[in-house]
Order: sequence, then C-alpha cells, then structure tokens
Amino acid sequence: MISEKEIINKLKPIVQNLFETTGLIAVNDISLNVIILLPDKENQADMVVSVKIPKSKTNYTIIFEVKAAGQPRYARMAVNQIKRLINNRKNCYGVFAATFISEESKQICRENNIGFIDMAGNCFFKFDNIYISIEGRPNPYPNTRPLKTIFSDKSTRALRVLLCNPKKEWHVQELAKESRISIGQASNVKKRLLELEFIEEVEYGKRLKIKLSNPESLLIEWSKNYSYQKNKVKKFYSLDNVEILEKKLAEYFNKKNIIYGFTLTSGASRIAPFLRYKRIFVFVKNEIESIAKDLNLKEVSTGANVSLLEPYDEGVFYKLQKINGTRVVSDVQLYLDLHSYKERGEEAAKFLLDQKLRKQW
Repeated sequence: MISEKEIINKLKPIVQNLFETTGLIAVNDISLNVIILLPDKENQADMVVSVKIPKSKTNYTIIFEVKAAGQPRYARMAVNQIKRLINNRKNCYGVFAATFISEESKQICRENNIGFIDMAGNCFFKFDNIYISIEGRPNPYPNTRPLKTIFSDKSTRALRVLLCNPKKEWHVQELAKESRISIGQASNVKKRLLELEFIEEVEYGKRLKIKLSNPESLLIEWSKNYSYQKNKVKKFYSLDNVEILEKKLAEYFNKKNIIYGFTLTSGASRIAPFLRYKRIFVFVKNEIESIAKDLNLKEVSTGANVSLLEPYDEGVFYKLQKINGTRVVSDVQLYLDLHSYKERGEEAAKFLLDQKLRKQW
C-alpha cells in the first residue's frame, strides 16, 4: 500500500492531464496541503485545484481528500471531511481520492454529491456543466491483504463466530476466546472487517464492542474466496444405498465418539428436502483410513458415492446442529460448501440463504 503522501504527489499530474485533455476545464493552479480556515478551527486540504469552466465562464475550487485505501470506511471518512471543508462555500466541489476505489465507495460518493478519482484514472466529476466518468481501469497497486487476512484459515474461525451469532456484540477478547484464536489475530480481523464495513463498533460503557452490520455481504464475499475442495476430500464407494450408508456412518461416529458433520448434499437434504442426491459428504475429525477400513469403504477415483472430508481447519465444526438424529454443519458452513458445488449446489445455497440465514439476521 502506498502512502497518502505518495498518492498526493502522483495525483497532481493525473488530475492536470485529465482536465486538460477533456477541453472542458482550464486549470489555473494546483496547490498541495492547503490550510483552510473553518469557523471553529483550521483544517488542511490534501490538494486544492483552482479551475475555470470556459463554457459558463465560472471559476471553481476543487478540494481533494486523499486516503491510502478506497474501502467504504475510508470513503465515509473522506466524505465527512470534504463536507466540512466545502460547507457554505460558493462554487466549491469535493473529490475523494485513493489508490483504487471500491464500487461501494463510489456509490457513497455519488449519494453525497462528491466526486472521486483513483490512481488508475477511474473517476467521476459532476458539477456546473461538467460530467466526466471513467470506469473499468485495473488497479495499478493491487493489494489483497485485507481479504487474505480475513479469509486465512484461522481468521475464518472469527467469521463463523460472528455469522453464527449475528445479533451478539463482542469485545475482541471474547471474540478471540470463542474463536479459539489469539487476541492479536482477532484484533487484525476486526480492523479489516471495519475497513470493509462488514461490522460496526457500538458503545458499551467506556469500551467499544463490535457487531455484524452487513452479514449477507460478508458471507457472499467469503463464498467467493472459498471452495469445499479447500478441504482434503477422499472419495469412496459402498454397496449400500445413500440412506442406509448415512445411517451407518452416523451410528459409527456416535459409537466411536468421532466429531463429524454432514455437509453439501447430505446437509442440504435435511434443510431443503427437494434436493435429490446419490453422494454423501461428511466432515470427520479422525483418521479417514481407519473409518474407511471399519466401514468397508473402497477408495476410488471415479464413481464415488461417499466422500470423507478432512477439514482445512477445525472451525468447520463450530455450531454443529442436530437434525433427525444426525449432525450437520452450521448453516453458514453449509452455505459456503454448497455455493462452490456444481451439481445444483448454488440452488440449494440460495434456498438456505432465503429460508434460514436471512431470517436469523
């Protein structure tokens, strides 16, 4: 991530070139780090551009607020700062600038009559008789760290805790304990989720707690970064039909005190009865080879009717639910698995989202 200072320095020639090539805006002056006097105090604008609109013969002052990141949290901060700077000033227009600006942040700017521009040259200006809109240019400074951080193996434990307890408010220490991760890691997840506006802070005495503010967007974004094949999947064949084999598996796991959770088709069938299937999927916390041997399961490369999944992280077992005597993964985990499953998985995931998850939120 490049610094705000670097962005400001790079922004000056980008803006000047943009305005000059349109032929609609004449640049009179560009100043950096300008002190602006407000009624209550001084404030600093990152960049101020003085322009003239030849068609209307009007002079305008364009004030730019620069942030190092373009996520919604930063966009809202910038919009609030800009509004203070341009309040009651005639012929004054505000613009949010960052390395790259998300679609959500662009919408925030438009809703507040604020322009935007990023280092790729994507921009939106709408004032006087000027309308400039450029979209679709790729990020020249890609930085996926926020998403990598929250979707890393252990960090997803915190996401499950939040999504499975959508109305609960958490101190970071509580979230870390429930997620079985370190306080430092929980703090990092909190920071990223705040930046992306998936959670919000709420006052709790003299301390702050966090709670989900956009659970559906978080779950959908996670589903884009997840596949059930992230887990170690071993395929087997059994002569038993699905119904008999699922019963055998559940009885075996219960007898051996093995932690397990049916998922994908096996989980969805218990929530969405319309789904027909011929293949069983189940997470197990034990040696798969021993289970296969005890139950006479033959490992195959094709034609499998049962798949035993070794979880990428034990968090998949969080909030197991008991349905008709068998254990099924949480609705959150089931949605994630189904969403990445080609054989009617997305249809079942949508049913689960519509009929169960949204009602919990």
